[in-house]
Amino acid sequence: MFSSFAFNIFQESIDRYHIKDDVDQEFVNPYPKDKVEHLLYRKNWIDTVQWHYEDIIRDPSINPHDALVLKRKIDASNQDRTDLVEYIDGYFLNKYQSVEIKEGATINTESPAWAFDRLSILALKIYHMQEEANRTDASPEHIAKCNDKLAVLLEQKKDLTTAIDQLLADIEAGNKYMKVYKQMKMYNDDELNPVLRGQKG
Repeated sequence: MFSSFAFNIFQESIDRYHIKDDVDQEFVNPYPKDKVEHLLYRKNWIDTVQWHYEDIIRDPSINPHDALVLKRKIDASNQDRTDLVEYIDGYFLNKYQSVEIKEGATINTESPAWAFDRLSILALKIYHMQEEANRTDASPEHIAKCNDKLAVLLEQKKDLTTAIDQLLADIEAGNKYMKVYKQMKMYNDDELNPVLRGQKG
């Protein structure tokens, strides 16, 4: 199923990142640019780096200048993340463009790519909760709590992957249809953000 295919790519990205475990490491995509695997791998790499940005910026002793630089990186990462979601939805729009939509077909609350965005983040949660559950320097209580949380995350994975595959099957069968809205984020646009607009001229 496509959700398992995507999850395996997300895991590959996460595992590759943690070899060096460095937010500044070079990104190398092992998949050809014309393949959906390329988009999925890139999407999760962005999520993985940002996950660690979010850890770093929560350091109570972080230098304020460093925190500001990191905040700018997080902003850029969020924009990259949104762009990748739209590229992935473009793949599905193209894949299902010839499907005859049935009378009475319904639209889903989210597009396929935004569902895969959730699955990518879930893959990160599972990876890091497993890390916590495997710690040898933590208390038995901590380990037990993390194992309980891990079980919930794995149940979420089962439910989410099932729902994603059902959505894709419904789209392919014409029972549901896709509609993609560009995010139209305003805060990065110097015409729409009043603070940035005030800096022009």
